[in-house]
Amino acid sequence: MSGITVCNNGSTAQAAMIAAESDTRGTGLSENLSWLFRVAVCMEFIGHGAFGVMTKAAWVPYFGVVGMPEAWAWRLMPIVGWIDITLGVIGLLSPRRAVLGWMAFWGLWTASLRPLAGQGMWELPERAGNYGVPLAFLMLAGRPQRLSDWLSPIRAFDVSQDRLAKIAFVLRVTTATLLIGHGGCGAILQKSMFASHYSAIGLSSLTVEMTSLITGIGWFEIALGTLILLRPRDELLWFALVWKIATELLFSLSGAPIWEFIERGGSYAAPLALIMVGNWRQRMSEKQIQLVTKE
Repeated sequence: MSGITVCNNGSTAQAAMIAAESDTRGTGLSENLSWLFRVAVCMEFIGHGAFGVMTKAAWVPYFGVVGMPEAWAWRLMPIVGWIDITLGVIGLLSPRRAVLGWMAFWGLWTASLRPLAGQGMWELPERAGNYGVPLAFLMLAGRPQRLSDWLSPIRAFDVSQDRLAKIAFVLRVTTATLLIGHGGCGAILQKSMFASHYSAIGLSSLTVEMTSLITGIGWFEIALGTLILLRPRDELLWFALVWKIATELLFSLSGAPIWEFIERGGSYAAPLALIMVGNWRQRMSEKQIQLVTKE
């Protein structure tokens, strides 16, 4: 009988919705998400910017995509690097919608430069955390009421259930995409860096050929990403979080700068944020049911 009451009693449903949405502030979800995103975008841009300041030979082809000669590339790298670092600090200490919007665009553009430079399409989805997480952060900030709100510090992060559902979708696609992209870099592109990564933890001593190992792990990641896209269960998301942290740490273990791990902050934040949003939405659904059945 309670189900009939829900359909015919609009005030009850409305009261349940108001109670659920007001609980966003009570649980601190908005604040927790905002700080998770702050740290993530800061890691992304400071890590990426550090390579620009140090200069990185691998960046030269990306400047060539837009017609810049190698000499210009080396001169511009530190400038790009310091801009990225500055934006990362702003994103952490005083996030603004315009900055987050630029971060999402810049993350997508720099990720797109890989396939445009002939390095394979899988490089684009592999870096989904670089543009998906800033986009989710921008959505969390809510729609600006005035033009000046784009440049003003974001003061509140309260969101409706509808907004959280959209954020969850972005995080879901981001998490799945970065896993599938990383898997494609191994299974399809057979990137040489994986051989050094797996050798760093002793996997080269296995009887399995390194090429077969890289391919197998790549297809495993593609399968994991697909499962998360179809049904993002907490168990899969927690595993994905630990997996990403572990696999990205292989950069440092194989002798690469720690900035490689740091600049992938979005890859760790996306599954964790999706867990947080999913659990909150489940609790709110349960509370709505309890409120309705009391009528």
